[in-house]
Amino acid sequence: MADIFRFKQFGVDQSGCAMKINTDGVLLGALAQAENPQSILDIGTGTGVIALMLAQRFTDAQIDAVEIDAIAAETAGNNFKNSPFVADRLTVFPVSFESFFEDHPEKKYDLIISNPPFHINSLESPKAKKTLAKHADGDFFEILIKYIAEHLTENGLCWLVLPLETSALVKALVQQYRLYLQKVIAIHSFEESAPHREVVRFGLNEISEVKSKMVIYEAVNKYSEEYKKLLHPYFIAF
Repeated sequence: MADIFRFKQFGVDQSGCAMKINTDGVLLGALAQAENPQSILDIGTGTGVIALMLAQRFTDAQIDAVEIDAIAAETAGNNFKNSPFVADRLTVFPVSFESFFEDHPEKKYDLIISNPPFHINSLESPKAKKTLAKHADGDFFEILIKYIAEHLTENGLCWLVLPLETSALVKALVQQYRLYLQKVIAIHSFEESAPHREVVRFGLNEISEVKSKMVIYEAVNKYSEEYKKLLHPYFIAF
């Protein structure tokens, strides 16, 4: 039986995907901004949900989506085909991001986005697919940031959602590869709780870093007005 999550303008079949639609992904898809991007890359697309959110918002963009898990890549491809967006605007590549960049050295992007594996040097999940989707070590992020630096357009931007420990590592790597941290959004479950994620934006241009926060819940089981406004274009419930 299909496991379909319905959005206002599209549906996402999650069948066979280790990583289901989650708050990290939809927050990243809704928060990421760029000035009229014509080329977008979603690294580790999973079900394709972030790519579809960006296709809805940036109606002129060509979007490439990379996914190493073959079953998830097939699911994402079907989600793209079944969406109301022009089919040739969304293309899925069932390979690792390393292989993708090696096979397409000429590609440059106005917007690169990723909800990457984030359990650095942690114990592996007993389920192999879950392990593949959510585990990585420091080398993974160094390679990722290196390739991103090489494949951004002059004014291109990269947006990532990360746990705090991983975000600290990525911020250091950004400097190492002559990129500039431009924006950090701290994600809090509640107003009084400590942040548990950061959404970071960086690019090739040095500008003043902007820091802000996003609170998901106003109270237990009650979303904040800020969160509902952000997801209003996408979620049927909002």
